[in-house]
Amino acid sequence: MDKHTKASAAAHDSLDHLRQRIDTFVTERDWAQFHSPKNLAMAMIVEAAEVVEHFQWMTAQDSQQLSEDQKREVGQELADTFVYLLRIAEVCGIDLIEATHAKIDLNAQKYPVDQCKGSNAKYTVYQASDASL
Repeated sequence: MDKHTKASAAAHDSLDHLRQRIDTFVTERDWAQFHSPKNLAMAMIVEAAEVVEHFQWMTAQDSQQLSEDQKREVGQELADTFVYLLRIAEVCGIDLIEATHAKIDLNAQKYPVDQCKGSNAKYTVYQASDASL
């Protein structure tokens, strides 16, 4: 793949391009009238439940060894969830990339590497150990 093709593919796969494509899809169908943050959040949770449905009753090991058909089906549900997530951010005027970076920074403070590496404990455990110092 040459440099121009890579750049074109990267632009096509960008979050901004995806948001624009979703916005065009919604506008063409006059669906923005139905896209309140409340409705979009509810729709996103329904789609997230459909993701969970694929893993219901699987063992942890089975969930890590999906067939190609299962991957395709889970991928479709993840895509539905992702579309609603992007749409909520768009409707609310939230820069999802910026918000995610800020959240990772906050989590880095809540979960210091030297205290939590290899642990799945909630951050309040680390705060309690800091308070005892």
